[in-house]
Amino acid sequence: MSNLDHETEADTRANRIDPVLREAGWGEVEGSQINREKIAPGRILAGGERANPMSADYVLSYKGRKLAVIEAKRAGLCHTDGVGQAKEYSRRLEARFAYSTNGLGWYGIDMNTGKEGDLDLPFPGPQELWDRCFPQGNDWRERFGAVPFETGGGKWQPRYYQHNAITATLEAIAQEEKRILLTLATGTGKTSIAFQIAWKLFQSSWNLSGEPTRRPRILFLADRNILANQAFNSFNAFPADALCRIDPDEVRKRGGVPTNANIFFTIFQTFMTAGKDGETKFTFEGYAKDFFDFIVIDECHRGGARDESTWREILKHFEPAVQLGLTATPKRNVNADTYGYFGEPVYTYALKEGIGDGFLTPFKVRQMASTLDSYTFSDDDKVVTGEIDPDKEYKEADFNTNIEIKEREQSRVEEFMDQIDQRQKTLVFCATQEHAAWVRDYINQIKDSDDPLYCVRVTANDGKLGEQHLETFQDNEKTLPTILTTSQKLSTGVDARNIRNIVLMRPVKSMIEFKQIIGRGTRTFDKKDFFTVYDFVKAYEHFKDPEWDGEPLPPDGPTKPTPPGPGPTDPPVDPEDPVDQKERAEKIVVKLADGKDRKIRYVAATTYMFNGRPITAQEFMDNLFGDLGALVTDEDDLRAIWSDPERRTAFLQRLTEMGYDSERIEDMRRLIDAPRSDIFDVLAYIRFTLAPLARAERVESAKAAGMDGYEEEMREFLGYVLQSYEMQGIRELEPGKLSDFLRIRYGGMNDAKRKLGSVEEIRGAFFDIQKHLFEERRTGQ
Repeated sequence: MSNLDHETEADTRANRIDPVLREAGWGEVEGSQINREKIAPGRILAGGERANPMSADYVLSYKGRKLAVIEAKRAGLCHTDGVGQAKEYSRRLEARFAYSTNGLGWYGIDMNTGKEGDLDLPFPGPQELWDRCFPQGNDWRERFGAVPFETGGGKWQPRYYQHNAITATLEAIAQEEKRILLTLATGTGKTSIAFQIAWKLFQSSWNLSGEPTRRPRILFLADRNILANQAFNSFNAFPADALCRIDPDEVRKRGGVPTNANIFFTIFQTFMTAGKDGETKFTFEGYAKDFFDFIVIDECHRGGARDESTWREILKHFEPAVQLGLTATPKRNVNADTYGYFGEPVYTYALKEGIGDGFLTPFKVRQMASTLDSYTFSDDDKVVTGEIDPDKEYKEADFNTNIEIKEREQSRVEEFMDQIDQRQKTLVFCATQEHAAWVRDYINQIKDSDDPLYCVRVTANDGKLGEQHLETFQDNEKTLPTILTTSQKLSTGVDARNIRNIVLMRPVKSMIEFKQIIGRGTRTFDKKDFFTVYDFVKAYEHFKDPEWDGEPLPPDGPTKPTPPGPGPTDPPVDPEDPVDQKERAEKIVVKLADGKDRKIRYVAATTYMFNGRPITAQEFMDNLFGDLGALVTDEDDLRAIWSDPERRTAFLQRLTEMGYDSERIEDMRRLIDAPRSDIFDVLAYIRFTLAPLARAERVESAKAAGMDGYEEEMREFLGYVLQSYEMQGIRELEPGKLSDFLRIRYGGMNDAKRKLGSVEEIRGAFFDIQKHLFEERRTGQ
């Protein structure tokens, strides 16, 4: 064995790679940095585990820009072994150069040109790599780079995609682009990105003059007060006198607009007033066209750039300003005008990427089909008000707008209240504000809690009281209110991290709206492994969009059947209710015949998202069948793998990497009706059609066949291990669990050895008993 075989990667880094980088000036030249970067924590799995976390060994930065990634391998390996990782990490970090090295040989890749090959030392220094990346100089690029991020004393560090978005925007500004678009999934921190951009513009004294002679004037423009307030509060690192929340009442009182600040926050309605004949007119023209240097338009997809939109008047008035649009929605026909106005995004980070990287929470879907999803009048039912068409089939879009059947809504509320953990924060989307009030009341009538504020409504008509309820709901330290009902108001912009359930009781009209609603639950929170969408309205059909980029966990399996405040200060962008007063007066109200409500039944249909596309349960199992064929040769091979804790652990990790994590396997277990069986039984059933056995049966067989030859104390210990497996499942038999069992039962290893024997004997017994769990059962056994 050569000396290189004894050298660890840490040795190689410290003794071979670090000196090369120091000699080149990295970490020595002012403005240059060497960082080991955790790129992504990995997809969130059950029990707080993560799949495929990603870290780069070296990230080389200069003047605030990431220029290169180096993947290190120990000297005993080939210097090109890290090429694949280096390319992937460079792609994500948008660093131009990727390198792989074992400290002896160096291999380099130019990610822009595709040129690659062995690299002769000396390694290029900071200025050399900078000049390669940016052969054309730009003063603003360098000024922006000289301003460090505002990290709050190290409390905040930009995630890789946030760094990319900020850098792309500042580069566009440095190149004098006037219309800029960022597309990032809900929950990925668009406000933080906007803050850091504003911070760098402010600190570098960028403005439209092109010279750093004054601080910029920046407008943050939202369409709802809660969004403007959230942004205002997030910018508190700026000097207090630099910030201004434009208040329409204050403007009217003072007779003029505030101008003595740098960062202004408002909603677009502030700039609107009703003129003659109901026409909307632009007001507050105390702001000159060139007053603002930079404008951030939050949620710009909601009509912000459409020619007929009132937003467009504001953007046209402030035409000289550089305008940055923030949106969570990829380009679709319904928002093509937004993309037409701003152009293609300078950076995109999709929902699927956020979930895969582990920055967003995955979700499950319960598709709640029922026997009363549609309704045709029956003579034994009673029409309470309105005129019903006896031949019409009333569909989901008609309910609670054109026709009302209280028994139907009661059954839906009872169904999801029976299924959720009633202590978890939940959003319920209803058809109208009136519907949201009724659902709120019925939830409070049947809830387990005795608190009158358990469920509240938050809609436009709830005004400031609703805003207070929402603010309390968003506080993760507070448990009340626990459930909010709404119609349109909460579909966007609500930053509440611990939402565990979203209930859809109204149709979702578009993919964009569906993604916005899904985004209410994707924010991560401690011990939040997933959230659940209870879908009563077939919204899951939006998954069929070929461009859908979010990948939910498999839906849960079938479940058992079950028998006004003050007005808002500013008008909402869109009316909350899709019906006018005349239509409300003519709403048809039907009372079902006695006993019919008790006959409503629910069945949870199953659709799985696999590799970003929806497939049926059968297709999912077919995929698993095919993939297992590449991993195991036959039934005996699977038994051998499962009987060896180390091989089994590696096998389960491989399944996870292929998309079959423990949550998905759990769903498969329910589908084959084997809830108390082992994961082995799920795989053996799918691949070899073996009848599943309950874990209790396996334990009894193992006790009968595998205890001979052991002393009483060891038999008791193995019985204790098997009991834990029976109750908790296969994870209890992992190699790392052995020390836990010994500590819990005996207090420590020394006491365990006195009772059971040597470490080798204990480990041998722990491994051996597992073989008996998965032996083939012979006839007569």
